[in-house]
Amino acid sequence: MKKLSLCVSTLAAAVAMMLPVGSVQAQQKFMTIGTGGVTGVYYAAGGAICRLVNKERAKHGIRCSVESTGGSVVNINTIRAGELDFGVAQSDWMYHAVNGSKVFEKDGKFADLRAVFSLHPEPFTVLSRKEANITKFDDFKGKRFNIGNPGSGTRASMEQYLQTSGFKVSDFGLASELKADEHGAALCDNKIDGFFYGVGHPSANIQDPITTCGAKLVPLTGPAVDKLVKDNAFYAAVDIPGGLYAGHANPTRTYGVLATMVTSAKVPDATVYELTKAVFENFEEFKKLHPAFIALDPQLMIKNGLSAPLHPGAVKYYKEKGWM
Repeated sequence: MKKLSLCVSTLAAAVAMMLPVGSVQAQQKFMTIGTGGVTGVYYAAGGAICRLVNKERAKHGIRCSVESTGGSVVNINTIRAGELDFGVAQSDWMYHAVNGSKVFEKDGKFADLRAVFSLHPEPFTVLSRKEANITKFDDFKGKRFNIGNPGSGTRASMEQYLQTSGFKVSDFGLASELKADEHGAALCDNKIDGFFYGVGHPSANIQDPITTCGAKLVPLTGPAVDKLVKDNAFYAAVDIPGGLYAGHANPTRTYGVLATMVTSAKVPDATVYELTKAVFENFEEFKKLHPAFIALDPQLMIKNGLSAPLHPGAVKYYKEKGWM
């Protein structure tokens, strides 16, 4: 009997020692947010959100991490493949993914794509080398221009603008495919004369070449822009405010989209709920994490620019707040 008691006691002690470790391992969960280039606002937004999620990790057991990616289209496709939980994407490419149009036509409709909330406005921004003497987009004919890296929302939007305007890629003297992290340095190094980029403002990606080599913002207006805005509800005519960048006291007219946070219906409700809660329960802190977030309004963020259905985990939080 004593031998049996000793065995039982030893087994109980072993189980007791193992339980806390097993419990911690079972509770530890991970979420990853796909963003964009490390100098862009997407990466800053993902980092800000993960910082807020991780503040409460001891309570919910979720560790949030950020991944720098090629941008909107890559993020959506990677979520579709089950390799990312969340991603930041332009509102137009959320629409096209839901409808299986444009660059998503080959793979068809992404029926499981879900919206979480929208973020900052993203004006399509054209920057030119000072010495190129560019005053309008048509002046880039015969010039060296960066159209964006394949897989990015910027590249897809550039292609849509070119198609609508009748401006062909072959009209450029050179059409480079640099990533957002590379185009500013290329401009100042006289390797390109201009670039197109969808980004929230103010942006270090725009600030740096303006400060370093006197780069100039170029308006993006005309019949093609008017048609794009008229035919697509996810586009709007906007101004890049004056005074944000040296030498640009007046607003620069262009058009743009909204950045949005997207996920998949396959991501657990609890995971989406905790991310959503982390942002809105710390909203004043979130807005201070980047200048592009200053004017955000929670009740507009849950409806503007969202073509995909809201994820149930986000809806749960919004209903708790009385916003839905």
